[in-house]
Amino acid sequence: MKPALFGKTLAELTERVIELGLPKFTGKQLADWLYQKDIDSIDDMSNLSKKARELLNRRYAFGRHAPSNVQISSDGTKKYLFETQTEKFIETAMIPFNERRTVCVSSQVGCKMGCLFCMTGKQGFQGQLAAGDIVNQIRSIPEFHDVTNIVYMGMGEPFDNLDEVLKSIEILTSEWGFAMSPRRITVSSIGITPGLVRFLNESEAHLAISLHTPFHEERQQLMPVQIAYPLAEVIDVIRQWNFRGQRRVSFEYIVFHGINDTPRHVKELSRLLAGIRCRINLIRFHPVPGAPLPATDEDSLQRFKDDLNKKGILTTIRTSRGQDIDAACGLLSTNALLAAQKA
Repeated sequence: MKPALFGKTLAELTERVIELGLPKFTGKQLADWLYQKDIDSIDDMSNLSKKARELLNRRYAFGRHAPSNVQISSDGTKKYLFETQTEKFIETAMIPFNERRTVCVSSQVGCKMGCLFCMTGKQGFQGQLAAGDIVNQIRSIPEFHDVTNIVYMGMGEPFDNLDEVLKSIEILTSEWGFAMSPRRITVSSIGITPGLVRFLNESEAHLAISLHTPFHEERQQLMPVQIAYPLAEVIDVIRQWNFRGQRRVSFEYIVFHGINDTPRHVKELSRLLAGIRCRINLIRFHPVPGAPLPATDEDSLQRFKDDLNKKGILTTIRTSRGQDIDAACGLLSTNALLAAQKA
């Protein structure tokens, strides 16, 4: 397969055209066509010479592609299936809510992290996504022009593919790219500390950390990453960063009845997060096969939220969307597709 132009930064595009013997300014022209014009082929780049287009076509593919399939939930959420540049498949959710249109993008094919409550982790890891595969999930859906927010909360661990994730954010936020505000982007991680430090220094996007329990032993049972990157170290990095201005840090917390929603959890969370300007987003657990975890009831969920707010931690309950098409939190997976291909 020819390498794709879509997904390359301005610096990379400039380097490629110089290698082809084309003028340096052709790199900026390419970025303009790729990210700011509504075209889908190199031949459509009308201000490039015929020779330049021929050279580019010989060496590169345009690199953008439409989703292979879409499922639509009763609440309006859509789940798109995309084939990647490496001929694997990923899922992307588009979540409408009032005036917002949020796209939940994947950063890997599957995931290495093996969190107990996540269907993607049960699929296993099958490969990294290039920046073009990440950005394509946003650019190639029909709702692209109406997108208000982007969350890196789909398949995969973003900090385990950080180079490509940062490159995709650069394309989304640069003036030569899509010129989106980084305040419209949130990247969610389970807390790989070296990646966290890089992300905080090299990006202006919001941060979300998958927390789920403040206790070491409990978190280790839910999330094996706790062994290599303990939550205490993650919190220390965040505390040292001292979030100010409009950049936000939030903590995702899937609630399991009687396991992580007790008064002792409220007490420990208030101690752990003391002095950090943050929010906790409580998430309903959507059962997955092989995960012996009980979903909480609505009364317990509300009580847990109220108790945390009383401790001074801004806490909200995230609305579940797209559960009937397996697009809700923790349910993205192409396992069924893989099984069908093997049959």
